[in-house]
Amino acid sequence: MTIAGRQPKIINSHQITQKSSISPRVTAVLTTENTETRDRLLSPLQTWTWRGYKIQYSVTGTGTPLVLIHGFGASIGHWKKNIPAFAEAGYQVFAIDLLGFGGSAKPALDYSLELWEELLKDFHHELVQQPAIFIGNSIGALLALMLTTNAPEIAIGAVLLNAAGGLNHRPEELNLPLRLVMGAFAKLVSSEVTGKFVFNQVRQKRNIRNSLRQVYRNHQAIDDELVDMLYQPSCDEGAQKVFASILTAPAGPRTSDLLAKVEKPLLVLWGDADPWTPINGAKVYDEASKTKDIQVIPIPNTGHCPHDDRPEIVNALVIHWLQKLA
Repeated sequence: MTIAGRQPKIINSHQITQKSSISPRVTAVLTTENTETRDRLLSPLQTWTWRGYKIQYSVTGTGTPLVLIHGFGASIGHWKKNIPAFAEAGYQVFAIDLLGFGGSAKPALDYSLELWEELLKDFHHELVQQPAIFIGNSIGALLALMLTTNAPEIAIGAVLLNAAGGLNHRPEELNLPLRLVMGAFAKLVSSEVTGKFVFNQVRQKRNIRNSLRQVYRNHQAIDDELVDMLYQPSCDEGAQKVFASILTAPAGPRTSDLLAKVEKPLLVLWGDADPWTPINGAKVYDEASKTKDIQVIPIPNTGHCPHDDRPEIVNALVIHWLQKLA
């Protein structure tokens, strides 16, 4: 697999930790598989009110702030293997459940990337209160890029993990048969008659597990805790309406337009075996790296959620990059 004609780097997390000044204590957290140790280092969940809606978040550690932004259907729990390592490395780690996801409220609204961008700006203003590094996966990565580009005064830089190219596919990105299929599915989900039935099928635990097996290469990471993290919020009142709204939402800004304006450093990590956002999507970042402070690193044999699929690699790469920013 290549990006813009280059051979991808083969990532070795042991070499990364050896080259950087990561302490033995942090190295131990990077590689631990002890869930008790991991959970002890996670902070309790808190709530904040935004425009009258409950927003769930957590804060762990002290130091330069990092703001973690999950992807579609996920929540703070998706960062459980990363928060302790980042905090132990000397950072204050904020993680948030976006409106409509996780433990946050699920009102019937017209959801969009721009709505979540406003949420994140206000979250930063009220709770973070100093320039931060935004770290996101999938649509969370696109949001991190939007914030870093559109509000550079609050951003030091961003880490993008398998960044989505939009909240949904643009019509011109799909061939006609697939465009018709996706259009029909969106209508079924949005329908008062069929919407609940379709949503209930999608959110079945067996279907969640099957989807995860498509997008994770490390199948040992697909445990009951991960499935429950994705399933439980779907039981909340309003979840089906949120799902329907997001599936019919506009795609949002184009990555190329954002990269033309961004002035902050970016670390772009990409699992090279992602069937949802294939590594070809990294080409636009690779091209921009010729004139911008952007580092693109493919991660071999890794899927759509590299921070959970291969956390020991992602944690080491992110901390190594953060230390170079200091």
